[in-house]
Amino acid sequence: MQQHPVVISGAGPVGLVAALSLAQKGVDVVVLESEDHIPQDLRAGTFHPPTVEMLDTLGIGETLRSRALRVPEWQIRDRKDGLVAQFDLGMIADLTPYPFRLHVEQHKLSAIVAEALREHRNVRLLFAHECAGYEQDADGVTVQVAGPDGRQEIRASYLIGADGARSIVRKTMDTEFEGFTWPERFLVFATRYDLREQGYTGNAYIADSDEWSAIFIQPHDGPPPIWRIAFPIAAGMDEAEVLAPDFVQGKIKGFLSPDQDYDIPYKSVYRVHQRVAKDFRDRRVFLAGDAAHVNNPLGGMGLNSGIHDAMNLTGKLAEVMLHGAPDDLLDRYHRQRRTVNVEYVQAITIRNKRLLEERDPQVRRERLDELRATVADAQAHRQYLINSSMIASVRRANEIQ
Repeated sequence: MQQHPVVISGAGPVGLVAALSLAQKGVDVVVLESEDHIPQDLRAGTFHPPTVEMLDTLGIGETLRSRALRVPEWQIRDRKDGLVAQFDLGMIADLTPYPFRLHVEQHKLSAIVAEALREHRNVRLLFAHECAGYEQDADGVTVQVAGPDGRQEIRASYLIGADGARSIVRKTMDTEFEGFTWPERFLVFATRYDLREQGYTGNAYIADSDEWSAIFIQPHDGPPPIWRIAFPIAAGMDEAEVLAPDFVQGKIKGFLSPDQDYDIPYKSVYRVHQRVAKDFRDRRVFLAGDAAHVNNPLGGMGLNSGIHDAMNLTGKLAEVMLHGAPDDLLDRYHRQRRTVNVEYVQAITIRNKRLLEERDPQVRRERLDELRATVADAQAHRQYLINSSMIASVRRANEIQ
């Protein structure tokens, strides 16, 4: 019987990784991307050890590492009192060949994957085409595609919605996107000032009851690298006011030295959500990445979780499509990936944000003291890293049948 391709909606890193994984296994793939190029999103840029290992299995890990910065230690700091805890990923070197966080902009991963896809004749990448809806039956999915020449239909064996937080696939599936939106927005900007001169590691989270912040080193177009800094912005502030040069300079001068102006290569404002789709599967249609779950960036888990979705799902699809595995194997994708997103990704990122912004002085002191005790105890330090590096979430997913 003829196999129709798997259609993937979205050519971000999650959709492209899913496409490469399927193509390498011998499955025909069509990727739809509404933009006329690979999306250049700058938001995500942290890759945890299990993710780097997964990318190795696709033959692209070494290339990504060559374009990235390695961050073997990261910090939690208090804005007034300085360093609270410094975590050393070397403590889990026996669990992974990559005991560090890899920092590189997500669009660079997308470019690497897109280049690897050129070697596969069983992949079609259609830019300026998007999924406008679908209908499914027992034998497949008819995907409605909107493109520059009007609408067409593509018959698919399965459809993967990797089309972001505003996913058309998820909306057509009509599943709830359960959770909430944080009332404040995030201002994220970059500076070329080297924060290592102030004692910061390449990734640090700074607790403050009035204005917490987070910093991440990124390669950008360097060397030298840039430093991305995130601040919360009150819900009522006008975006033009927030992005005004004087406002941004005021933020960074309050964070660093007020005695100089800082080069700001880019700046943006965005809303932050904590949501998980009620269903990751509806018969022949699946959700992955931001289409399935979104979270705040404190911990760098969103993109990683999406790549874990892609690798988990495509392995199961190949078993069903090529090797006769039973269809109910695909239900395990929903059980595994939704469970760990709720238990780990949502729980940890919410906990991280509440730690940084805690206003009650006693609660704040107790939580920071707990972190000091954790980093001072080798076993507790190691377990904290197993959780925060997403090793624990991968293990948990594999336990779920």
